[in-house]
Amino acid sequence: MPRYPYFEPRGVIPACILPFHDDLSIDEEAYRQHLRHTAGVPGITAITVNAHATEVASCSFDEQRRILDVTMDEIGDRLPVVSGVYADGSAEAARIARMADKGGASALLVFPPNPFILGQTLPMVLAHFQAIADATRLPLIAFQYPLAGGQGYSMTTLVRLIQHVPSVRAIKDWCNVVPQHEQHIRFLQSSDCRVNVLTTHSSWLFSSLVLGCRGLLSGMGSVVADLQSALFAAVQANDLARARALNDRLYPLATAFYADPFVDMHNRMKAALVLLGRIPCAAVRPPLVKVGPAEIERIRVALEKAQVSRDGAMLEAA
Repeated sequence: MPRYPYFEPRGVIPACILPFHDDLSIDEEAYRQHLRHTAGVPGITAITVNAHATEVASCSFDEQRRILDVTMDEIGDRLPVVSGVYADGSAEAARIARMADKGGASALLVFPPNPFILGQTLPMVLAHFQAIADATRLPLIAFQYPLAGGQGYSMTTLVRLIQHVPSVRAIKDWCNVVPQHEQHIRFLQSSDCRVNVLTTHSSWLFSSLVLGCRGLLSGMGSVVADLQSALFAAVQANDLARARALNDRLYPLATAFYADPFVDMHNRMKAALVLLGRIPCAAVRPPLVKVGPAEIERIRVALEKAQVSRDGAMLEAA
């Protein structure tokens, strides 16, 4: 059973990175330290694990279970935990969902299956989510990918999904198209659907939040959850002057982290955490590779511009 059985996915939800030793085994002590630091940020509402930032694609089922166990042991009494469901097959997705439910997660982040790249139909989407919903009573967060890649869901599909699987309570929106993003916010958060939109457009977070998202779920929160939390609070308070000032600090980091190739975003965040002295090693599992010296220097400069230190951002300067 989840430790927070009535968790509503909304607010500021950082997605934590997963530190490795040089031999690519999980560095549990560094991970625990990272969890403690992130969970200590005022204003966050949950933590996400077993997601992109945790390099879930390179983690076995047993490793994912261990990651959740360590997370619950370290911070499960402080915050709800969202656990990812990353699988190409619906049976395996249901197996992961049952494991996460039993392990104490409060919600599940459901990734679109990779076969959808080749084409998807509404019955496929409904069947996949139904298999997961049948395995758990936890609220589900549908990860909305860009439509161009084949894994994104049309508005028609999203509406039918919400009607067919009522445990879908939020979307993590990475549609990457502003008009579509605004449509999601306006319609899905209306009284007809009552589904929260959590933005993951971290490279243009200020613009996204101003449109009215009820939260954010971001791997960049593994480095600057404090700045993201402060930005979200400023937008919610309609304090746009403070929000702009915070965005000016986030901008150089967003530019550094989300540069081409996009797939290196979390590698760069690990490099940033090493520079900040928060984790000892920036190792990543292949096919990912560590970023080089020139890029590390760009990240160092971006951290200085954002006024981020080992202990966190100096928010009074915003």
